[in-house]
Amino acid sequence: MHTILIEPTENPKVMKFVADYNLIPGSLELDRDSDISEIPLAQELFNYPFVERVFITANFVAVAKQDTVEWEHVAESLKNVIEDELLANPRIYLQKKKELYEIYAEMTPNPNAMKFVSNKLLIDGFVEVKSREESAGVTLAQAIFTEFDFAKEVFVSDNFVAVTRDNSVEWHQVMMAVRGFIAEYLQTGGEISTIEAQKHENPVEKIINRDYTDNEQKISDILNEYVAPAVENDGGKISLMEYDESTKTAKMLLQGACSGCPSSTATLKGGIENILKQFVPDLVERVEAVNG
Repeated sequence: MHTILIEPTENPKVMKFVADYNLIPGSLELDRDSDISEIPLAQELFNYPFVERVFITANFVAVAKQDTVEWEHVAESLKNVIEDELLANPRIYLQKKKELYEIYAEMTPNPNAMKFVSNKLLIDGFVEVKSREESAGVTLAQAIFTEFDFAKEVFVSDNFVAVTRDNSVEWHQVMMAVRGFIAEYLQTGGEISTIEAQKHENPVEKIINRDYTDNEQKISDILNEYVAPAVENDGGKISLMEYDESTKTAKMLLQGACSGCPSSTATLKGGIENILKQFVPDLVERVEAVNG
């Protein structure tokens, strides 16, 4: 507990309660009409009807009282209140509870990529970093690359981070270290990204700078409803990149854990192509992957 000393002032109505550290930068002057909702110390002091004003600056709290009481009867009680409140909120203002991040690891269909899922939203949309050289602005990716030499790619989407490793390690050797690093980074207020996240609704628009045609929108709607949730659950993302009406070929952009996944081609042919043929048989006969 911090030590509080009682010091009289030249004004007999004001007493100083001096701490052994600086309480706040600047100063606060409060009366009963002030907003003290975030200042528990002031709330407690104003519970005493004889307290008129509270002044907080540097390393002391000054209290102005009414003439109805003498300091010798109340100073010690106020000192105890101040000590207790500084113990709970040493920087005067109400201490916010730290946001707790729980991170758990999930395998993905890509054996080189591991998905680290948070219980809280990390980013509204997604950002993808394909190499260390492209990590500028994505602060979390930069931190991961700095900490782990084996990290090749980082994909952040909604509530998860997908990390792709090189062949120098196996995930069972490093999974816990990466999980712990990401959890601590988020817990200490680490920044995710300073660049604008791409939106899930139509990420291809940012890539090829055009709107979908009516037929492309029909294909995209099927992807979003029947395919994207499962792909995102595996730590990746799939989007319609290009559509050739003459050959009825839909080209898909694969991102995150799906990029470079050995099973992605089989998934496209065995699953996604069949789904599109079923729902829009007049539009799609073939599906191809564009490795994002």
